[in-house]
Amino acid sequence: MDIVELRKQPHLSVSSINSYIDCSLMYKFSRIDKLKPDFLSDNLIFGSCLHRILAEFNQEKMMGNILSSEDIEDMFKTDWEKSAKDNPDIQYSTSNTYRTLLNQGVKMLQEFMKRVPENDATIVAIEEPFVMHIEGLDIPLIGIMDLVEEHDDGSLTITDYKTSKRSMAISEVDSNFQLTVYYTAAKANGYANRDINLKFDCLIKTQKPKFEQIYTERSSDHSAKAIKKIKLVWDGIQKGVFIPNDTSWRCHGCSYKSYCDKWFQH
Repeated sequence: MDIVELRKQPHLSVSSINSYIDCSLMYKFSRIDKLKPDFLSDNLIFGSCLHRILAEFNQEKMMGNILSSEDIEDMFKTDWEKSAKDNPDIQYSTSNTYRTLLNQGVKMLQEFMKRVPENDATIVAIEEPFVMHIEGLDIPLIGIMDLVEEHDDGSLTITDYKTSKRSMAISEVDSNFQLTVYYTAAKANGYANRDINLKFDCLIKTQKPKFEQIYTERSSDHSAKAIKKIKLVWDGIQKGVFIPNDTSWRCHGCSYKSYCDKWFQH
């Protein structure tokens, strides 16, 4: 299953659904009109870079090779340098520079390596693409699970990596839409009879970086609510309902603000 090919076809994803809910006009600009954003966020590039390093760590672990802290620090430095060169229009937020994010990324990975669990779980999949077909929708929902592990009792743990500026509250994790979709997709794609655990592995960009693992669970009731939300979002898109959420905290630093300003003027 090639995620690049999947993305070329009409589809929904967790990020597109969240984008529509946060600001449906921004969804239109980015997903339908396919307008070029005014800039690329440093957080986006930085987070993608860390995800690649963690995926590589897990690939090596899957083959029985545990990388050292020095190994993944060197990999991150190389990847971050390349990412910055490949994205010259990257916009750094206040107090961030290429150098500060380089140093911060190294420290975050050091914290990850201090806490990375040594367990008997078997890695089943790394960056695993999935397709979920929902009754009543004429397009699929697609996505990628960062890490899927199997335990001796047959249960699974699905992990998603997060980079954030603060620790996540348990209530946020328990209600997180993305993890609900992962649970629902796993149940719909061959794991209906398995116990499925979910967790966020959080690399936190505080002044002193931290690494936290937060577990949560889902049920069929959570799946039903998520599916209803997905259907309502698709219904709004199909009907052309695109409303700017110009009171959102996301407006500050939005990479589609210039298009939004023009939209309001017409």
